[in-house]
Amino acid sequence: MGIQHATLDHLLAHMAWANAALFKQLEDLPSPALSHTAPGSEWGVGAIAHHLVTAAENYAQRLHGEPRAPKREAPTDAVGISELRAALATADAKLREAAGLDGEEILRWTSFNGEAMAFPRWVLVNQAIHHATEHRAQIAGALAANGIRSVDLDAIDVWSLHDEIVAAAGE
Repeated sequence: MGIQHATLDHLLAHMAWANAALFKQLEDLPSPALSHTAPGSEWGVGAIAHHLVTAAENYAQRLHGEPRAPKREAPTDAVGISELRAALATADAKLREAAGLDGEEILRWTSFNGEAMAFPRWVLVNQAIHHATEHRAQIAGALAANGIRSVDLDAIDVWSLHDEIVAAAGE
């Protein structure tokens, strides 16, 4: 694996690790917390989590030239979050796999609105990472706005992943 690919894989590994950690925390919340919103936002925690997963699946499928995932409902309880968590782990693994393919290859698909889209693979990989980060922060913000501070974004930052890797290696 070349250094550039290894660096990209570390970015995607962090995204997958942070996503898994967040969704594990969401499973432990009381069901009503999934409808909490941040001020000025109409999307609740469950809707944002659903969107994060659906988008990750769609990015992964576009990167591999696969059809879209079947539609699912937004979660209303821990079981729904658990199902999303499993789907997200699959999507994140597929994103990591696709990142090793030619980044300049132009991928084409039709958007949800029927618009023809064409972007290099690297754009979708980059978007997948930033999209997940944005929505993890929105979920944490919506929960915090409602007095739930159990999601600590600093505990799932890249520094924390590094520390975990170093500790696992016994360094």
